[in-house]
Amino acid sequence: MYRVNQRVCASHTNGEGALKLVSALDMMQDCSQMWLESEPELGRFFGESGIAQMLVSRQADIRRMPVYGERLTVETRVYGCKGLLGYRNTVIYDEQGGPCVVSWSTGAFVNLETGRPEKLPAGIIAGLRFDPKFDMEYLGKKISLPEGPAEKLSALGVSRNDIDFNRHMNNARYVQIAVELLPGDFRPRRFRIEYKSPAKYGDSLYPERSAGEGVVFLRLNDAEGRPYAVMEFNTA
Repeated sequence: MYRVNQRVCASHTNGEGALKLVSALDMMQDCSQMWLESEPELGRFFGESGIAQMLVSRQADIRRMPVYGERLTVETRVYGCKGLLGYRNTVIYDEQGGPCVVSWSTGAFVNLETGRPEKLPAGIIAGLRFDPKFDMEYLGKKISLPEGPAEKLSALGVSRNDIDFNRHMNNARYVQIAVELLPGDFRPRRFRIEYKSPAKYGDSLYPERSAGEGVVFLRLNDAEGRPYAVMEFNTA
């Protein structure tokens, strides 16, 4: 388990003074990355092997969005590892210890040179500390899209500012783009994303959108229609 203290600052908020979804995701993934400080053996292994953990999927349930000025604690806990995949919860708590945004995610261990998945050695897994799963509804990492044609939207480019130290588009930037494609009055209470292929600087993203009652699905595709990421925003 690893914790980081945060504060809802002006750059984190929307026009109503509430924490933006993308800012919440930034906080959660930063905490998840810094969790490696509590597992120095795994950190050394990653550095020496050229392997990193890449996000495969995330579900985030919004119980209450904090507002400007609130003091928060972000906590991440790993609850499982199966060689190729690791599983964790990351939760944003308010000052009273109430969970505001709760999430679970899947990460794949990937060789940065080849881009191919690799298993963690059994000895590394045996040395990890695992925590109990957080009590939330787990929907799974696969997102099923509705049948029928989707609305095609204007293409967008991946900028230098979208790239992180893994040399591909940062996980939260997909969401930042997608939020702009939601209806203006749409307030999601649950968010899911499935990462298919990492976009890189200079790539173009071709969005497709479909909607149902209280739900919007978005795909960010390459020029051939293959998805970089699939997202579901739900008001339920």
